[in-house]
Amino acid sequence: MKENKAFLYFICLVSAMGGLLFGYDWVVIGGAKPFYEMYFGIGDNPLMQGVAMTTALVGCLVGAMVAGALADRFGRKPLLTTAAVLFTVSAIGTGLFNDFTLFNISRFVGGMGIGVASALSPMYIAEVSPARIRGRMVSLNQMTIVLGILSAQIVNMLLARDTSIADNLAWDREWGWRWMFWAETLPAALFLVMSFFIPESPVFLKQECRRQESRWQELLQPKYRRVLLLGLVIAVFQQWCGTNVIFNYAQEIFVGAGFDVDGMFINIVITGIANVVFTFVALYTIEKWGRRTLMLIGAGGLGLIYLTLGTCYFLEVKGVMMVVLVVTAISVYAMTLGPVTWTLLAEIFPHRIRGVAMATCTFALWVGCCTLTFSFPSMNAAMGSSGSFWIYSAICLCAFVFLWNRCPETKGKSLEQLELEL
Repeated sequence: MKENKAFLYFICLVSAMGGLLFGYDWVVIGGAKPFYEMYFGIGDNPLMQGVAMTTALVGCLVGAMVAGALADRFGRKPLLTTAAVLFTVSAIGTGLFNDFTLFNISRFVGGMGIGVASALSPMYIAEVSPARIRGRMVSLNQMTIVLGILSAQIVNMLLARDTSIADNLAWDREWGWRWMFWAETLPAALFLVMSFFIPESPVFLKQECRRQESRWQELLQPKYRRVLLLGLVIAVFQQWCGTNVIFNYAQEIFVGAGFDVDGMFINIVITGIANVVFTFVALYTIEKWGRRTLMLIGAGGLGLIYLTLGTCYFLEVKGVMMVVLVVTAISVYAMTLGPVTWTLLAEIFPHRIRGVAMATCTFALWVGCCTLTFSFPSMNAAMGSSGSFWIYSAICLCAFVFLWNRCPETKGKSLEQLELEL
C-alpha cells in the first residue's frame, strides 16, 4: 500500500510539472519586459508591446482548443509529453533569437505548451486519484503553478541588475532577459524525461472510452448544458476576478502605489511567497471545507478586498497599506479560486466528454485571461486603478451570487457518482 501511495504521488507530481512550467512561463515575461523592449526597440510602440505580451496567450488558446480532442483520441500521457517538448523548445528559442518575429513565434510555442498542460495536468491527476484525496492531489497542480510563478519572480529579481549603472543596463538589455527565459530549460527537460515514466490514465484505457470518441457537438446536448455552463463560468471567473492582473502588471500596480524599482521587485516576490504559502493551506482545506465553500469564500472575499483596494487608490493611499491589501487578495485567491477551479473542472464532467469539455473550459479560461490582460491597460488609463478594481469587485460579487445558486459540493465523491448526480 505504501508503494502504491508513493507511486501515486510520483505520477501526480510528474504531471503537475506541467503546472510548474505553466506558472514560470506565464510570469517570466513580466520581469523580462523592460529589457527585451529596449533590445528590440519597441519601448515607444504600444502595439508591439501588446503583441509581445499576448503572443503566448494566443498560443494558450490554440493549445487548450486542441488538447481535449487529441487527449480523447491518443491518450493523456502523449499530450503531457508533447507539452514538455513545447516548453523546452520555447525556453531555448525565446532567449536565443535576435529577431522579434522569431521571438514571438517561440513565445507562441510556449503558450501552446501552457494551453495543453493547463487542460491535461489536472484532468490526468483527477483520473488517477482516489475520491477521498482527489481534491488534494489536483491541488498539487496549483501548488506547482504558484511555485513556478515564485521561481520566475525570484529569477527576474536576481537577473535584473541595477539599471542606474550603465554597464548593468547594457547587460540587462543584451543578456539578462535571455537568461530569464533560458532558466526554464532545465525543468522543461526534466518534465520531458519523466513524462516517459508515468502510465496512461486508467479512464482512457477503458475500452468504452476508447471506442466512443467524444464529439464537440455532444457538449450542446440538453443533459450537458447545465454542467457546461457551470464549467465555463468557473473557468472565466478565475481570470476575470482580477487577481492575475497583479501578476501581469505588478510593475505598474506597485509603482502606482509609490514604490521605486527595488521596492517593486521585493514586493512582487512577497506576493509570490504569499501565493505559495496559502496554496499549501488549500491542500488542507479543500478536503475539509469542500469546494463550494472555498469558491464562495474566494468570490466574496475578493469582492470586498477589491472594493477596499479601489477606494484606497481613489483616496491616493500609498505604501505598506497597499502591499497588505494586495498580499491579502493573493492569499485569498491562492487558497480558493486558484486551486479549486482546476479541481472542479476536472471533477464535474462525465468520462465520455471529459477531455473535450475540459479543453472547452480551459479555452474559455484563456480567453478570459487574454481579455483581462488586454483590457487592463486601457481600462486603467481611462478609469484609474480605483475604477479598475471596483469593476473587479462587482464581477466577484456577481459570481458569488451565481456560485451560491449553481455550484455543487463534490468532495469525497467518486467521478462515477458525480457523473450520475450532475
